[in-house]
Amino acid sequence: MPNIREIERLRAEHAAIETLSRFLLALVAAPHPPRPTELAAVRGMLRDTLVRHLKCEDWALYPRMQSSGDAEVMRIARIFVDEMGHIAGDFAAYDARWTPEAVEADWDAFRGETIGILDALGMRIEREEQQLYPLAERLPIGGERQAPPPRAAA
Repeated sequence: MPNIREIERLRAEHAAIETLSRFLLALVAAPHPPRPTELAAVRGMLRDTLVRHLKCEDWALYPRMQSSGDAEVMRIARIFVDEMGHIAGDFAAYDARWTPEAVEADWDAFRGETIGILDALGMRIEREEQQLYPLAERLPIGGERQAPPPRAAA
């Protein structure tokens, strides 16, 4: 996939994750749980979008950045890869822990943990948009390092 189109798709996924996060935050703002099907639908869409997004980053973006030959791009990509494992694991644990029964049993704890995990995802998205994607956009298609231009004859 061309580099710019890939980044456009990743940014569109960020927008979808942010929208779904706002829907989920609106649900947890209520003093009582919504219908379980409503909560499950929003959480499921968020989970599916996030998983698809992470796979694209893991399988396409990060490998290209890490093999770019550009020391700064490789360093930043490594930092993001290391951090994302933690956030992805936290989200997976959150998602598994909060079954419909657990949500019903402790709505207030679910609300607090949901706000925390969505805040972490939001900060991650902001950092990717500001630091990671601008670097990725500069890479040549395929991630190969371009040869420097030939020097002019003296």
